[in-house]
Amino acid sequence: MTVRFGGITALDDVSFAVPQGHIVGLIGPNGAGKTTLFNCLSRLYSFSQGRIEFEGRSLLDTPAHRIAALGIGRTFQNLALFGTMSVRQNIMVGGHCRTRSGFLANALHLPWVRREEAALAGRAEELLQLLELTRVAETRVMDLPFGTQKRVELGRALASQPKLLLLDEPAGGLNHEEVGGLMALLRQVRERLALTMLLVEHHMNLVMRVSDKVVALDFGKIIADGTPAQVQADPDVIRAYLGEPG
Repeated sequence: MTVRFGGITALDDVSFAVPQGHIVGLIGPNGAGKTTLFNCLSRLYSFSQGRIEFEGRSLLDTPAHRIAALGIGRTFQNLALFGTMSVRQNIMVGGHCRTRSGFLANALHLPWVRREEAALAGRAEELLQLLELTRVAETRVMDLPFGTQKRVELGRALASQPKLLLLDEPAGGLNHEEVGGLMALLRQVRERLALTMLLVEHHMNLVMRVSDKVVALDFGKIIADGTPAQVQADPDVIRAYLGEPG
């Protein structure tokens, strides 16, 4: 995949695979192209050439509003929650991409609509328990600490029942203890829900300890692709983060 904005090449012939059931970390200095790549996967950006395949299917003709229904969920670096709604309501919103009901069916409150809502509520309850949010389920999101809000956003993404979860800096703004909890939570979520994850993160300790595979970008190009140990020891990765020796 190649992405250009005017005369600037944001991604230059980037190609890698995310194996099913794996956690893949995507790292690189600021401006390396990580968020651009995420926005292409979410179909928020178009790209100049190349292709993206998900389960053998091209995403080229898939509009952004259909991505969640295909099985791709996403969290955002900057929280995009509904602050005046409760934790439970925020999580349930994430599941509506899996419902069939429209405005008229909801207005008439047809029996199958009620069944859909009951299933949605049941799914939300399971996620509240998994993410240890049951105690604050009826609390407005705006009244919760930042670390808890991060878990709510994760819950909303999981409510869409994704097969692939895109995590955009989930450790951003968290303290040391919260990062440790997030690490354990991501492993638990992967195991319980049989998820595949692509993780963009600046917190190197988290990436290296939770990922099965790591891809490193610099100036829009892949400079390393391998196990966490291989990528940590790669001279190009060390140079990208620390610069040339004096």
